[in-house]
Amino acid sequence: MSRRVRRKVCRRGKEVVLPSYPEIQDEVSGLHDKGVVDWTKLPDDTVMQLFSCFNYRDRASLSSTCRTWRLLGVSPCLWTSLDLRSHRCDSAMAASLASRCVNLQKLRFRGAESADAIIHLQARNLLEISGEYCRKITDATLSVIVARHESLESLQLGPDFCEKISSDAIKAIAHCCPKLRRLRLSGIKDVNADAINALAKHCPKLMDIGFIDCLNIDETALGKIISVHFLSVAGTVNMKWGVVSHLWTKLPNLIGLDVSRTDIGPTAISRLLSSQTLKVLCALNCPVLEEDTSFSASKYKNKLLVSLFTDIFRDLAALFFDTMKGKNVVLDWNKSKNKDKNLEESMTWLEWILSHTLLRSAESTQQGLENYWIKQGGALLLSLMQSSQEEVQERAATGLATFVVIDDENASIDCGRAEAVMRDGGIRLLLDLAKSWREGLQSEAAKAIANLSVNANVAKAVAEEGGINILAGLARSMNKLVAEEAAGGLWNLSVGEEHKGAIAEAGGVKALVDLIFKWSSAGDGVLERAAGALANLAADDKCSTQVAMAGGVHALVMLARNCKFEGVQEQAARALANLAAHGDSNSNNAAVGQEVGALEALVQLTGSPHEGVRQEAAGALWNLSFDDRNREAIAAAGGVEALVALAQSCSNASPGLQERAAGALWGLSVSEANSIAIGREGGVGPLIVLARSDAEDVHETAAGALWNLAFNPGNALRIVEEGGVSALVHLCSSSVSKMARFMAALALAYMFDGRMDELASGNSSEGNPKSVNLDGPRKLALKHIETFVFMFSDQQAFAAAAASSAPAALAQVTEVARIQEAGHLRCSGAEIGRFVVMLRNPSFTLKTCAAFALLQFTVPGGRHAMHHASLMQNAGAARILRAAAAAATAPLEAKIFARIVLRNLEHHQTEQTIL
Repeated sequence: MSRRVRRKVCRRGKEVVLPSYPEIQDEVSGLHDKGVVDWTKLPDDTVMQLFSCFNYRDRASLSSTCRTWRLLGVSPCLWTSLDLRSHRCDSAMAASLASRCVNLQKLRFRGAESADAIIHLQARNLLEISGEYCRKITDATLSVIVARHESLESLQLGPDFCEKISSDAIKAIAHCCPKLRRLRLSGIKDVNADAINALAKHCPKLMDIGFIDCLNIDETALGKIISVHFLSVAGTVNMKWGVVSHLWTKLPNLIGLDVSRTDIGPTAISRLLSSQTLKVLCALNCPVLEEDTSFSASKYKNKLLVSLFTDIFRDLAALFFDTMKGKNVVLDWNKSKNKDKNLEESMTWLEWILSHTLLRSAESTQQGLENYWIKQGGALLLSLMQSSQEEVQERAATGLATFVVIDDENASIDCGRAEAVMRDGGIRLLLDLAKSWREGLQSEAAKAIANLSVNANVAKAVAEEGGINILAGLARSMNKLVAEEAAGGLWNLSVGEEHKGAIAEAGGVKALVDLIFKWSSAGDGVLERAAGALANLAADDKCSTQVAMAGGVHALVMLARNCKFEGVQEQAARALANLAAHGDSNSNNAAVGQEVGALEALVQLTGSPHEGVRQEAAGALWNLSFDDRNREAIAAAGGVEALVALAQSCSNASPGLQERAAGALWGLSVSEANSIAIGREGGVGPLIVLARSDAEDVHETAAGALWNLAFNPGNALRIVEEGGVSALVHLCSSSVSKMARFMAALALAYMFDGRMDELASGNSSEGNPKSVNLDGPRKLALKHIETFVFMFSDQQAFAAAAASSAPAALAQVTEVARIQEAGHLRCSGAEIGRFVVMLRNPSFTLKTCAAFALLQFTVPGGRHAMHHASLMQNAGAARILRAAAAAATAPLEAKIFARIVLRNLEHHQTEQTIL
């Protein structure tokens, strides 16, 4: 199978979320000491610091609370930077912000719509623009943006490909932005000489160039930009390395060069390292270079080569930081206070390059990187997460979230990598980032925590470090991306039974339900994660109740009815199935059935083209059918027809879908009217096919459904006509599941106890036009029923029980004969009555089978044993049982089983008297 550090100050059960500023803490603490917090009396500088910790929408909302805050909220110092990535920003929104953006210097945006809206901000003093998801941005849009922002010093678009941007737009950048110092563009198809020459001519201060993942670049023209200090062509193809190694070594100011993820070879690397000015050459994930095991960079003094076969921490320390002896020089550098300006430029560039390349490498499926990730890559990502550059931190967190994943579709991760992150202190670091006030960091850190938590050991560490409370808090975020990733973290953590209660205690249930209502029309990601987490939580009895109390039933039914995303439908149906699975302990089963449109929606989902949706919808209907009212309401909503159609279509489907399709029909067929309807609708044939499945769980549900159907003579005859006897005989004799064998035997007993005979003869009032010979099927069925029952018979125990009336002798027979799982079966009065009548059947085999069945249904400790005993007592079954136990001609097994049933009835009668 996107942030600011916050401190939680608790007072009287409520949380006030504040930034982690000591001076604010002191002032607020003083007000707390007085017992009252009056926000309107906070000093202006404190309010300004508070405002600086919010995104632009929250800042604007706070500004509308009072006149003072309105004046403070438009202060120029609050609007020097603006991050539009988290919210939809169109022209109207941009225009509404224009009055605040006069002094805006730094802007981050996401997507083409936001790019089109930038000009409406009227921020002519912008110095930096950084854009993501730029595939749809055109030359025209980019040209207008740069024309309106002539002071621009930095322009970055990526890391996704800018497919619609050409060299024409690059020329426009060169002509419009003479102060440009940094230009990084990803995925340009062709960067020609004219465009590069325009940059060289019109942008004399251009120091940092990145043409990343491009198809074609004019290497000769790039070799003439003498102002460049740092250059990246990572991931770019069709490079002429001979030209590069000849011309670029002559660039007078080139300090850092990135050729990662290219086909550069050792010869070109050697020539480049001979450059007098070049200090850092990043060549990570370059297969041609790595295949040459004889290559060594050790002879190049005062040069840093970053590759899969070099130790970056050691080499970086040797090159730049003689005074730093720590193991992690990148981290030590970020913590140091006195930094050399030239070194700072190099480290800033290197951090950005490394975060980009490591993320791209993590996203790839290239083999052979396992050793690198374990030895250096993971530690390097953790170091970069502590960079002073927010963009580097975000990308490193994303890389960490990505490199542990093996199969995203099936939520499979590399346990070795995940536990390596945990051992290196990555969990605490990620949780600290998740508490940041920067929403971009929050979402990426939460994503990493979510992915890592697939591993049970990591999940335990996350919980122990307080991660559940942090994720539950982030799930309440007004930022959809943050809430989505936090919900994903809770989803993965809720897999562990030990974490469910903690999630509920942290308010996670309410937060997840609120997410569904808040983002009901906002796309599939956040809804699928919220519904998935609720589905896991609903599997726990206590949490299931909390989900219902928080409005979860209504929220999940709303998704099942209205959402068109298959992943959301599947998780909503699964959650409803789990909510309905606690019928004996809470009222959720009935509550789901009573929710308007719930049953109709689930019935409709059984026809989904997506197998997972069909499976979970059928599972929900199966669980709901245990409630009498739900059972009939499902049938009234078209459930019989839908589930028969589902059973007919799933002969080649997964065992999970087959089990639930048969299970839902089993649940519905408890009602005789539904049983008849299933038979008439054509449900017998597909159930027989499913009974021949190789899966044990499918055996049980198919046998259970056929058992219920066989109670009706018409259905029993259909089973015979469609070849069901051989299928049931096979189950009865060969299934791994005792329950499947037991119910198959009971179905055969129903079919051949005599009630079907008149119908089979063709003389029935029901108008069966043809006669069916039952002799052969009856003989086969009785033979295998007898064999099955005798499997639970110990002859020595029977002999001892026959010779003694001592309870111990009967208890020994019961111990051997008991099928533990059969205690979960609940029979109606008519079904119990049929087995009681069967005790008088002339067939010794059926007598024994009936007594054996009644033993299973009345054994003390069975879930419905007292219910069955009460039905038998009300029907006067004791007299018939005594007669069967005393019958001279009856088989010994039938007599002993009857005596045990009598003893069971006496036990339950005594219990009822005590109660």
